[in-house]
Amino acid sequence: MTITIRRVEPADFEALQHVYSGPKVIWGTAQLPYPSVEMWRKRLAEPPEGMFGIVACIDDQVVGHLNIHTFPNRPRRQHVGAIGMVVHDDFQGQAVGTALLQAALDLADNWLNLRRMELEVYTDNEPAVRLYTRAGFVIEGTLRQYAFRDGQYVDVYAMARFRPERNEP
Repeated sequence: MTITIRRVEPADFEALQHVYSGPKVIWGTAQLPYPSVEMWRKRLAEPPEGMFGIVACIDDQVVGHLNIHTFPNRPRRQHVGAIGMVVHDDFQGQAVGTALLQAALDLADNWLNLRRMELEVYTDNEPAVRLYTRAGFVIEGTLRQYAFRDGQYVDVYAMARFRPERNEP
């Protein structure tokens, strides 16, 4: 199984609507159930300034999505990127998330000059917390009753990673 990472394209809207419709994806994100194809078409056709999206593909099928949201109009936060990521229900636990996160951190560190990467993850999403921890993210705090999911309030961890320092030649 070869995972290919590429830039998200406007034509990916139907594939992303399918990915975001999965019960595990809905459980692990702040997305609402039943995303519409039209919402995804608009979202990909007109991305906000400072949004960088990538997808993971296996045999030309989109199986994961990651956005880096930057803050180009907030001078004091221009060094920061916020990550949001999903992996198709049928491909979770198969290194898709690892591949997406590695590509995103390379983009952030080596091309976008972002010093701090941050994200929020549900405290009970243990596989995602492990993935982020392996990539160098640390828990900075717990946001109590952050979101309403499946009939109850749930907590999230605020996690961040700083770009590793380089030894210049």
